[in-house]
Amino acid sequence: MNVYTSEKIRNVVLLGHGGCGKTTLVEAMAYTTGLLKRQGKVEEGNTISDYDKEEQKRLFSISTTVVPIIYEDTKINFLDTPGYFDFVGEVEEALAAADAAVIVVSAKAGVEVGTMKAWNYCEKYKLPRIFFVTDMDVDNASYREVVEKLTELYGKKVAPFHIPIRENEKFVGFVNVVKMAGRRFTTGSNYEECEIPDYSMENLSKTREALLESVAETSEELMEKYFSGEEFTQEEISQALRNNVIDGSVVPVLMGSGINAQGTTMLMQAIVKYFPAPNKHQVVGKNVKTDEEFVGDFDDKKPFTARVFKTIADPFIGKFSLFKVCTGVLKSDSVIYNASKETEEKISRIYVLRGKEQIEVNELHAGDIGALGKLSDTTTGDTLSTKAVPVVYEKIEVSTPYTYIRFKTKNKGDDDKVSQAISKLMDEDLTLMFVNDKENRQTLLYGIGDQQLDVVVSKLFSRYKVEINVMKPRVPYRETIRKKVRVQGKHKKQSGGHGQYGDVHIEFEPSGDLETPFVFEEKIFGGAVPKNYFPAVEKGLAECVLKGPLAGYPVVGVKATLVDGSYHPVDSSEMAFKLATILAFKQGFMQASPTLLEPIASLKVVVPDKFTGDIMGDLNKRRGRVLGMNPIAGGNQEIVADIPLAELYGYSTDLRSMTGGIGEFSYEFARYEPAPSDVSQKVIEENAKEEEKEA
Repeated sequence: MNVYTSEKIRNVVLLGHGGCGKTTLVEAMAYTTGLLKRQGKVEEGNTISDYDKEEQKRLFSISTTVVPIIYEDTKINFLDTPGYFDFVGEVEEALAAADAAVIVVSAKAGVEVGTMKAWNYCEKYKLPRIFFVTDMDVDNASYREVVEKLTELYGKKVAPFHIPIRENEKFVGFVNVVKMAGRRFTTGSNYEECEIPDYSMENLSKTREALLESVAETSEELMEKYFSGEEFTQEEISQALRNNVIDGSVVPVLMGSGINAQGTTMLMQAIVKYFPAPNKHQVVGKNVKTDEEFVGDFDDKKPFTARVFKTIADPFIGKFSLFKVCTGVLKSDSVIYNASKETEEKISRIYVLRGKEQIEVNELHAGDIGALGKLSDTTTGDTLSTKAVPVVYEKIEVSTPYTYIRFKTKNKGDDDKVSQAISKLMDEDLTLMFVNDKENRQTLLYGIGDQQLDVVVSKLFSRYKVEINVMKPRVPYRETIRKKVRVQGKHKKQSGGHGQYGDVHIEFEPSGDLETPFVFEEKIFGGAVPKNYFPAVEKGLAECVLKGPLAGYPVVGVKATLVDGSYHPVDSSEMAFKLATILAFKQGFMQASPTLLEPIASLKVVVPDKFTGDIMGDLNKRRGRVLGMNPIAGGNQEIVADIPLAELYGYSTDLRSMTGGIGEFSYEFARYEPAPSDVSQKVIEENAKEEEKEA
């Protein structure tokens, strides 16, 4: 592959709803440019992008794939992202490397939730964007409806560059609204000029008017010209569009058919013409040696820096760190410095990945995307640089996972294998999180949603040959007491020689501090229990509070006061007093009006106005208490509520089904509250059954 400098590179992320045709479009562009002799299909599992076995099995993208395509003399690095919301981490990694976006919309499905989310990503990351309406070959496709909906949502920014030409209800070409010329497809994306059909004129004049309005909005000078009725020159239109697509104030709408590779040439022409080269952007970091700001402006002349935006840890193709060069030039056989980890990495080969294909290159210039194999210390988000100028850029921001499952290994000896495999999957996916919850004797796996976690379970088996059983997590309840009692615990055993003797009288009462398991005091008079046994009593208490007598949950908020007891000069020992304390605790706890405390989460749900009634009704059913609502930009509402953590299990799936996938939520632990008696009873019974099973 040739060497490309910044002005001849475009880094473009493909965004859109799941199943809208992103992968098919990439395949079509690869076919149009001669990269492929035959266009692959998602259904046949032979596309460049979806090379992972899970993707081929499920027929949708799970990971972001880089597909560099050379169009004329420009290298376009396409980042094909998953459309399903569970894999949002992959999208966020791709956005960190992109300079512009193509939002793919199916003319058959229309504007979907994923389309709107894609727009919001572009707003957040300040990316110029183009809409590409695909599936124009489908019988019930409606380009007009898509454009109307986009205009309704995003106003006069939306500028249709094309309108379709149909004959006998078949999509055969398009009118270029910018140049006011007809185009008829010959083979694939090739076309010849043709007359603009009479039936298109009415629609064309409306679309042309909308386009000219968008152009007029770009400057006061053009606005004056527009209102005075003067015609814009072709040069004025082109220049205004070029400037304003880059700053996001104009968003072109193009069209075609991915499956028939139609419209792909126009899309690539538009990408080269209207999208910015990397050197029109900046990424700001810090020189850790001088503590000064370092501006990565994709300049070849500056010292080498790069940011790792994705890691692939596939057992078949190996471990690769995908990076974008921010400044300078990276050459093979270099020694680079990971300023994030403060370690040196020796590299021998540099690759450009195209799907799973590894293309070796000698050097990569600022703005380009490449891959390095088997870096020992480097992970996603790290900055690579020279040791002389050690730079750290900001870490990549990814969504926080809130959905979780409990799991156990199917085969007892596989614990280490499973944790190593999960660790590799976490290297690849920053939205996965593994938690060893020792307190509740469970291992938890967190992700964005159920589908993602299902893929993880499947990958563990297919890639790493380990199986796990998934189950509902144990809610981290707590146990406490509500009244004061005094009990005696006596441990006495005679077994020839020295016996065992320990006798304690302890008062148990609520301490009022639910953050602390227990508070220990002693009020012993006259040496009824010698001081040297006090630590043994405290040890006994510390052991007991780990697993309460009520349902096996940790104990909090207990004050234990040693008030009396007795000892034997020969038979007493630390162990005897510890065991006596354990007896006293179990007995006293159950007499002191024990109760279960449940964790309460502070929940925030963001949804459009029209869903607020459904959401609040659902939260009430889940024993939630709605505390208020805050209006948010874009016609959304943030609903704030307190809700028992137990009721949030499965909420991700339910929220999506209630809102068509547009609702988002987050929560954090707030406090513990006494659980209602029916909930307590159910939990106690369930835990008794589980104890029986494990016994």
